[in-house]
Amino acid sequence: MKIAAFSGALMEYSIQEAMKITANLGFDGIEIACREPHLSPQTSLPRVKEIRRLADEHVLDIPALGGYMGRFSESSDSECAAAYDEFLGLLERADYLETDMIRIFPGGPNAFLAADYHYEKAAHWLKKCAAEARRHEKKILLEIHNVSLIETVESSMRLLEMIGEDNVGLIHDAGNMYISDTDFGRASVTGLGSRLLHVHVKDEKRIPEAGGPGTFRNVTRHGEEHFLQCRLGEGEVDHRELFEALAETGYGGWVTLECFAPYPPVEQLAHDRDAVRQLIRETASASATVQTTAPASASPSSSSVSAPGGN
Repeated sequence: MKIAAFSGALMEYSIQEAMKITANLGFDGIEIACREPHLSPQTSLPRVKEIRRLADEHVLDIPALGGYMGRFSESSDSECAAAYDEFLGLLERADYLETDMIRIFPGGPNAFLAADYHYEKAAHWLKKCAAEARRHEKKILLEIHNVSLIETVESSMRLLEMIGEDNVGLIHDAGNMYISDTDFGRASVTGLGSRLLHVHVKDEKRIPEAGGPGTFRNVTRHGEEHFLQCRLGEGEVDHRELFEALAETGYGGWVTLECFAPYPPVEQLAHDRDAVRQLIRETASASATVQTTAPASASPSSSSVSAPGGN
């Protein structure tokens, strides 16, 4: 696994400064938030080329672009067409940045409130995006997110089946899934299987009342709830089982740190970087121990279970 910083955590800095900070902190890559002052579908191509040059200079990969367009399920047809055009602009910039994956938001409402037509409309436009992405040899990422059509493994897989394109996959986000109060451990990894293309990590916890720095409100299946964004290990999102499952299933993709706790951004990124590195070391070691102590072979009559990524 490789670790990236999300540039959205460094929005108070220019993209040039954010890339320098990311490199100095020892990250393998930077996932760029597609909002100014970092990047947008309208960013000039000379500036996009400069971002690519800086990535090379700092030896940083750009594994994904964190787009904010889409939200097709609740938008008018004209708004959907405008969002599609924005995606095309970002797709062109992804070519210059040598980035393989672009995030799009399908829209809301919460999966437990959504009607069939919400899924149908989102699938229609996402299928158009997927067809264009295929021409550029790109993949589309849909982030499992609270207050969206894809809050759970089940609702995520439902939308993917309706889109029907294999270059559309999912971002596993345990922090978002904690908010939605759905499983984000081993079963979520096996449930997503080969459609799990990317991982976001962040920590949060439920609190009695929002209002202070780093707090927010969300509508969940329990009603309106209040949350505090935390550094990894200081909230209620235990990522250990997730990383154990990623190690066991041989996940070799990217893990992006989406740090928004109310601390100085460089400090919080360094903290979460160390926490994730430790999780990767410990779960990789545990997985290796399990594999070396497992039976060397099974009899022909034994049943077998395919790891994610299989049939």
